[in-house]
Amino acid sequence: MGKKVNKVGKILIVDDNEDVLRAARLYLKRHFLQVDVEKDPENIPDLLNNETYDVILLDMNFTKDVSSGHEGFYWLDKILEIDPSAVVVLITAYGGVDTAVKAIKEGATDFVLKPWENEKLLATISSALKLRESRLELNQLKNRQKQLNTDINSKFSDIIGQSAPMMKIFETIELVAKTDANVLILGENGTGKELIARALHRQSSRSEEIFMSVDLGAVSETLFESELFGHKKGAFTDAKEDRAGRFETASGGTIFLDEIGNLSLPLQAKLLTVLQSRKVTRVGSNKSIPVDIRLICATNMNLYKMVEENKFRQDLLYRVNTIEINLPPLRERIDDIPLLAEHYFNHYVKKYNKQVRTISPALIKRMQKYHWPGNIRELQHAMERAVIMSQGSILEAEQFLFSGSSHQKQQDKGSEELSLENYDLEKVEKILIRKVLQKHNGNISKAANELGLTRSSLYRRLEKYEL
Repeated sequence: MGKKVNKVGKILIVDDNEDVLRAARLYLKRHFLQVDVEKDPENIPDLLNNETYDVILLDMNFTKDVSSGHEGFYWLDKILEIDPSAVVVLITAYGGVDTAVKAIKEGATDFVLKPWENEKLLATISSALKLRESRLELNQLKNRQKQLNTDINSKFSDIIGQSAPMMKIFETIELVAKTDANVLILGENGTGKELIARALHRQSSRSEEIFMSVDLGAVSETLFESELFGHKKGAFTDAKEDRAGRFETASGGTIFLDEIGNLSLPLQAKLLTVLQSRKVTRVGSNKSIPVDIRLICATNMNLYKMVEENKFRQDLLYRVNTIEINLPPLRERIDDIPLLAEHYFNHYVKKYNKQVRTISPALIKRMQKYHWPGNIRELQHAMERAVIMSQGSILEAEQFLFSGSSHQKQQDKGSEELSLENYDLEKVEKILIRKVLQKHNGNISKAANELGLTRSSLYRRLEKYEL
């Protein structure tokens, strides 16, 4: 027995010659999943509305128009109007170079001449079928990307916050985004500077173009020019081929330079030259290439102080900060902590398939009292750890690990005992519990509430620390 071949492809043949239809169908149905034939082109719209064909073989000359091919071109237009991704192969007994060129220009994929050779017809249709598959894949990718863009392009969809400071940030983004003004985003590590940059890009006129993020802190001094401005083949030892830099690649879109405060003065000068001229020159080349970019920069460093200390060029600062956005640290937007906690809690519960269902109110209170030196990034990582280690149905405060590096800032600013840089976390906790108990004259309920613990959790700690 021969090997069974899984036939694919739905073919439609439209021709007013019944002998042609019969012969073509007889031959092609041995090779393709479905072969439909139609004598009257007027039925094409109904056929395409009821079935999706991978390849359509269309006669160019029907009885109304014996030789000019005009009728065939008319129905070609109709087919492509109904299905823009349709793959149409024209068939004619009066073929020629001019007709073929016109057919391709009008949207046909290929054409075959009557009488055809079966092998050539099969090869033409097989090639057209592959083109149809490619078009469908491309359409699927485009639709998927369009849906992804729709999902993420809602205003500030990935920025979580309803606090007054964040509302001001959102207002600024809306005012600035539509312009091409350079923006400098300032804020501590972990506050979400790149999210703000992406929000600016998504609401700009460049939203359909590329968003190029560059961490300048990770680009070495020696590779700075090559990475940002590109290089020619042979410009240096590892330059095996011509390569466009980040600025050139981002042309038409937005380039986000993160950690701009990390640049040395010589690199600042090179960056300033490009920003002033809006042209880049690849390493090893003398030819300048125009670039059209929207510039957004960010840093956690105090650039104004660096200017005073001659560590950052004042002219570069003026160039990058047409608009300045100062992101507040998490400790200044405590109203957003429950929202952020819930967001990351739900994300990691789903990711790790955990059974924990909710966050205890005591934990939320404790989170709002904590200083969060690592800001949102610290909260995210702490929540991930807590969810992974969770065992019950409620995430309790004792399961949540705070770094402890700033308990003193929100619990007892004047305490010398807690101002030590290198302390034992358990020692700190013991001191805090003792002080809070003294404050509330031994009232367990009040002490537990202030500490963000349940009564049972506080009792366990009292026993642990022999208090």
